[in-house]
Amino acid sequence: MRGAGTGDTRSPLGSRSEGYTDAVIDKDNVAAPGTAERELLDEIDLARLPRHIAIIMDGNGRWARQRGSPRVEGHRAGIASVREVVETCARLELDALTLYAFSVENWKRPRFEIVTLMSLLKEYLNRELANLLKNDIRFRVVGRMNELDASVQKELAKGLAGTSSCRGMTFNIALNYGGRTEIVDACRSLAHDVGAGRLTPEQIDEETLGSRLGTAGLPDPDLLIRTSGEMRVSNFLLWQIAYSEIWVTPTLWPDFRKRHLFEAVLDFQKRERRYGGVIDEGRAADSGESRAEAGRR
Repeated sequence: MRGAGTGDTRSPLGSRSEGYTDAVIDKDNVAAPGTAERELLDEIDLARLPRHIAIIMDGNGRWARQRGSPRVEGHRAGIASVREVVETCARLELDALTLYAFSVENWKRPRFEIVTLMSLLKEYLNRELANLLKNDIRFRVVGRMNELDASVQKELAKGLAGTSSCRGMTFNIALNYGGRTEIVDACRSLAHDVGAGRLTPEQIDEETLGSRLGTAGLPDPDLLIRTSGEMRVSNFLLWQIAYSEIWVTPTLWPDFRKRHLFEAVLDFQKRERRYGGVIDEGRAADSGESRAEAGRR
């Protein structure tokens, strides 16, 4: 994996210069030939994929309400979307995928909904472990896992241990997670080290703080996707998404499929990622580059 997600390892447009080519990624394993999904995939520059995609999975309740069903049915239907997105990102050879499953604020929801969500999580982990192993996916948890029910912790621990030797994509699931909480926990960890004399205040920088986050060791998300059309980040990966490109779709999470993922990546590849800098338009003009191409250098 590249870098520690501290902002020091950014590359233009998430460029994968370490030899990622069309020959490495088996397109037929990602999208079947002759399908609409394959047409979208063929438009994507596989050498410039985002390294890390983060997704706010929103709209389960609205999906269920539109069908006159209980909210929990929306959560149940969303499992198919999780499965397809995880498999697709792994087959695209991404470094990481992070899904926002349950926030620290979600404890305010009705108890029945919370119990059902946790039950669905355990069911997913139990059923999908073999599939994670098949796709060489390493499973990780971001959030205060120790505050979850013991039965949930048990299933999570099985997934963590079972995939610990996998070397493909890292699949982070954000559970009992909040961006502010994560930063507070990181600061508290650093404060303990300072108090114990293992660290001085002067040694604390972005890299040090980043090493105490749940995504330590991974590149920051290049692309943040939110479903259901809401224009907010909902306390998700606040430190890590400082320079992420954001793509919002009105599609509700249970309806989200690989074609939507491909649309997000295509839009991402059209962006000018400047990280606070400027595009050298004179150089771009002299070399025949477009503004977009110059921004991707």
